[in-house]
Amino acid sequence: MEPILTINNLTKKFGYLTAVKDLSFTINKGNVYGILGPNGSGKSTTLGIVLNVVNKTNGDFHWFDGNITTHDALKQVGAIIERPNFYPYMTAEQNLKLVCRIKTVDQSKILEKLELVGLLDRKDHKFRTYSLGMKQRLAIASALLNDPEILILDEPTNGLDPQGIHQIRQIIKDIAANGTTILLASHLLDEVEKVCSHVVVLRKGEKLYSGRVDEMINSHGFFELKAENHKELLNALEAHSNIGNIKVEDELITAFLNEPMSASDFNKLMFDKGILLSHLVKRKESLEEQFLQLTDTIEINQKTA
Repeated sequence: MEPILTINNLTKKFGYLTAVKDLSFTINKGNVYGILGPNGSGKSTTLGIVLNVVNKTNGDFHWFDGNITTHDALKQVGAIIERPNFYPYMTAEQNLKLVCRIKTVDQSKILEKLELVGLLDRKDHKFRTYSLGMKQRLAIASALLNDPEILILDEPTNGLDPQGIHQIRQIIKDIAANGTTILLASHLLDEVEKVCSHVVVLRKGEKLYSGRVDEMINSHGFFELKAENHKELLNALEAHSNIGNIKVEDELITAFLNEPMSASDFNKLMFDKGILLSHLVKRKESLEEQFLQLTDTIEINQKTA
């Protein structure tokens, strides 16, 4: 795999606060990567460091093969890490022409990029007449004018209505389909699961997981269970080697599987133990459940340390 960005043991401290702690991962060409974590997890700080707008404390990073300066490498990067900032009295096309002059980029790509983000028919409309979603789409068009190797987006759907969210996500997929590598930061599990091929999960500046999204959610699933003899069921689950995490909400027990097991086999096993199940549903874990398991494990480890 051809690396686009390599991060090694990156740390950033703001006084007593450690925003990013010993972070390492690699972005390879042709994939859509998500940096996932709640607010304050270090996502934006990490992007700021690799874009040379935030100074690192320790560690290092390099673009491409490492034989190019960050300044030159960033000429091959498109990024949106703040709210779109265009002249309100100028049209979309006029604003992009100005961006081309500032970046010394040829203007021949403007109409192509406007079409890609669905704004070609609004190219002569002033920026101030645009909705928030349209402004964000124009910012994406602006970031694509130099045909970058990688597009970096920080919370690209933040504040948008459902239609705007859907449009941005589809544009991201279209850009990726054309071969551009994408790195986006998001606190939305649904966004990462629907758009990204790879994910880096952060919590309080630390990496909890790095890898493919489908591998993260490719678990053996879980059972949702109820039984009149609730305590006996819990005891049987805790004693079974094939059952991992167990969560209890009122009478509903959620039991996560360590190995494959069918609902019918599990039902028979409980019946043989004299436990009659009044509710049995097998489900596949979502990215949300995996994320919650990861963060629960970290919290448990911290409490017992």
